[in-house]
Amino acid sequence: MTLARGLRLYPKAVAWSVLFSSALVMEGYDLALLGSLYASPAFNKKYGRLTSSGTYQIPASWQSALSNGARAGEVIGLVINGVASDRLGYRKTMVVALSAMVGFIFVLFFAPNVQTLVLGEVLCGVPWGIFQALAVSYASEVCPVVLRPYLTTYINMCWVFGQFVAAGVNRGAVQRQDQWAYRIPFAVQWAWPLPILIGCLFAPESPWWHIRHGDREGARRALKRLTSDNDPNFSIDDTIAMIEHTNELEKEISAGTSYLDCFKGIDRRRTEIVCGVWMVQTLCGTNIMGYSSYFLVKAGLPTVRSFDLSMGQLGLGLVGTLGSWFLMPHFGRRTLHFTGVCMLCMIMFIVGCLGFSHTSGAKWAVGAMLIVFTFVYDFTVGPVAYSLVSELSSTRLKSKTVVLARCCYNISNIVVNVLTNYQLSSSSWNWGVHAAYFWAGTAFICATWEFFRLPEPKGRTYSELDMLFEQRVPARKFKSTKVDPFSGDHQYAHPSEIMEDMSLDKFEQK
Repeated sequence: MTLARGLRLYPKAVAWSVLFSSALVMEGYDLALLGSLYASPAFNKKYGRLTSSGTYQIPASWQSALSNGARAGEVIGLVINGVASDRLGYRKTMVVALSAMVGFIFVLFFAPNVQTLVLGEVLCGVPWGIFQALAVSYASEVCPVVLRPYLTTYINMCWVFGQFVAAGVNRGAVQRQDQWAYRIPFAVQWAWPLPILIGCLFAPESPWWHIRHGDREGARRALKRLTSDNDPNFSIDDTIAMIEHTNELEKEISAGTSYLDCFKGIDRRRTEIVCGVWMVQTLCGTNIMGYSSYFLVKAGLPTVRSFDLSMGQLGLGLVGTLGSWFLMPHFGRRTLHFTGVCMLCMIMFIVGCLGFSHTSGAKWAVGAMLIVFTFVYDFTVGPVAYSLVSELSSTRLKSKTVVLARCCYNISNIVVNVLTNYQLSSSSWNWGVHAAYFWAGTAFICATWEFFRLPEPKGRTYSELDMLFEQRVPARKFKSTKVDPFSGDHQYAHPSEIMEDMSLDKFEQK
């Protein structure tokens, strides 16, 4: 199927996937919001303490609690999603999570003290965790192979767009001295859940979810709502048969659908790869990326202008995600992701070298290199990771594999946040720009792992990927290995079952 035919045949699937993924705008918004509010005098006066210098500041311990509170809530939400989406379906789980989100924002908006603010962050993190895993799984199941990379990487664009909006809102409110300097940014979060919730009430369920629950008619109705009627060569019954075939194939290879099954047999390798891909996002130096404005302010740039620069930086991130859509069909996921990690490693090394100079020009150069880092990251590693995660997990274990991978991402992100604070804090390790050397080293380790372990799923159906993993094809040979999941010559039974019906000679030949 070509891209043009995929868009003509699945326009409704594209629209529903975009709607579900738009919920991630809220997570990106909040992550960028908190960091900017620490620079707001009104916010610090409300939730901080008076320091010896006569200014108000939120203690470092509470800053860590606020930054990591949402991450802790997201881990809880991810675990809930792994069970809820399997039992209730994607649509109902999304509706419940969005409804909870509307209520939890009230806690942030009316928080009287920093303790309540932390509680609000943890509570909001629960639905954000659900959105993280659910949007990826839904996008990968309602669209055909040709549209998968575009709709899954669109999730990264939503995340960047949320940060872009947060920078704009903070730019407008930063000069206010009253309570609305921080209440307006919190209130803006209500702009997303209500319209998305209304849309999700009418959304179709994934046909793959219906087949996994033995509801063939439900899958047929869902597929009819996801496709258009203007392609005479398209058969809903044939597509349902393909989904059933893939589901049965996966049941024969690995019958279970529990979290424990993610670590058994061939699924152990798939779980390792998916978890590794998302952890690479945190380990390649992305935390340093957010400090470009900090270094430019030190070089003499006014604080208000630093917000303008942040918006430009995030605008580049949006452009980068769009650019990845054009590169993935030509170069594939593995090549683009691996090349991106290598480039980020080199940029971190250059930033570390600039730390030996203490001139204003060097600080400007550091800020500029981190802006380039943002563009490269959102061109490669950022968006491509979503495509890889959705494609390399098996369909029967997708929701649970994605949950485990995102949990690894959030836990590693908490560790990375703590390390970065210690590295850059003048009262702790005080590494300054030299901290980039550390992240250049972790990026190099990530690139080495990817070279040997990350396969290429470009253009493969889920059943083809199942066979490649079952045959234990090395990651570097995925692209060139040919398989036919619909050939009658293939035997998917376990070796012990084949032995019962064959002589030893025939078994060895098989």
